[in-house]
Amino acid sequence: MFTFARANPVAFLALLSLAASSSSLTTALAVMPESSSSPPASASASRATLPSSSSSSSRYLRDVPEGPPDPILGINESYKSCADPRKVNVCVGAYRDARGRPWVLPAVRDAERRLLDDPATNKEYAPIAGDPTFVDLALKFAYGADADVSVIAGMQALSGTGACRVGGHFLSRFVPRPAGRAKVPIYVPDPTWGNHVAIFEECGMDVRRYRYYDAGTNRLNYAGIVEDLTNAPDGSVILLHACAHNPTGCDPTFEQWDAISELIASKGHVAFFDSAYQGFASGDAEADAFALRHFVSRGHNVVLAQSFAKNFGLYGERTGTISVVCSNPEERSAVLSQLKLIARPMYSSPPVHGSNIVRTVLTDKGLTGEYYNNCREMAARIRAMRERLVDVLLEVGSSHDWSHVTEQIGMFAYTGMSSEMCDVLTSEYSIFLTRDGRISLAGLNDDNIEYVARAIHAVTDGKSITS
Repeated sequence: MFTFARANPVAFLALLSLAASSSSLTTALAVMPESSSSPPASASASRATLPSSSSSSSRYLRDVPEGPPDPILGINESYKSCADPRKVNVCVGAYRDARGRPWVLPAVRDAERRLLDDPATNKEYAPIAGDPTFVDLALKFAYGADADVSVIAGMQALSGTGACRVGGHFLSRFVPRPAGRAKVPIYVPDPTWGNHVAIFEECGMDVRRYRYYDAGTNRLNYAGIVEDLTNAPDGSVILLHACAHNPTGCDPTFEQWDAISELIASKGHVAFFDSAYQGFASGDAEADAFALRHFVSRGHNVVLAQSFAKNFGLYGERTGTISVVCSNPEERSAVLSQLKLIARPMYSSPPVHGSNIVRTVLTDKGLTGEYYNNCREMAARIRAMRERLVDVLLEVGSSHDWSHVTEQIGMFAYTGMSSEMCDVLTSEYSIFLTRDGRISLAGLNDDNIEYVARAIHAVTDGKSITS
């Protein structure tokens, strides 16, 4: 009987109903089939039947187009499937050690051990705004130890991407639109991180570009920045990379940052900083925070998307914050309430493991000191690879001026190579990189740097690396 009930729940319930209306279970049991260890073939067939492709509920699926692969993540997949033993991945935006392996920061490992041994560690939901202790520590890490966090509306976010998304939605809702415009304009550097445009378009913003890089000199186009931000409609949102601009590695000087700050203030623009490399860029987290802190000191109500993916190596933990500098605690309360309203239907609650790690590191002096040493180690290796790449290029006979590469900062070298040159590097040398000529210096090491340099020389010899 019980086997029959498991195999035929609907029929079994019907028989129970019949039994309930009779004076005895005898009638119901009499009509019950003999038990079997497997359900009838018809029942199995019924459960295995898929919807017909012609059913009205599935017709729309036939019209769903194949989406294009992500331009960066797709390259990484191509690298993995390549069988060439010479292959080198200089595309991925993640740190690698001197042997080409992913590196978990020792400070992070030590923090994780402490968390595992702490009986108070749990996997409960975080509040919508995240762990408040982590948020306060993260804000002081970015804005400075003496920052008045009582006027900063800060909330935990899903790393840089999530922070940009929440920040973009907030600005799209509350920044006044210029006269005659249906959307809030946001000006992003040209070029910028590949995901910025898609993020802010999804937020309903009018994404525009301001000149940032001069391909004719392979250096910052400061004059273009000033002209384009001057011509932008008053009250526009201006996206700024806090340090180690991705992909160019070209940052304004302190004096240029000061002038950009004054220009943005004079136009009533909103400064939106994306900080992905604080501490990783130069090895000095205080120095890397100069631009953000300078803008705040000049009275800007900045918006900040802060990520701990690169500088803590927490790529897969999705750890970051979104914050808005307000004028008073009341304004902060209102802004924070709106940020939470945006996050609640989007992801509801942020992940806790990464924020627990950052909180543990930044609340222990020993771990904090170890962490800053880890930052210096990462930055030093990247600088060494940057300088070594140029040295080897010259050693193998390149006649190009590669000084722009050594002047850049951060994880990437923006070489000036054309998309055609990059295609040849991939197809003939199995060197995988983005088609804008960006090389991840983290992908270089003593075992492959000469091979990469010789290949770059081969594809650039006798050709221009400026345009």
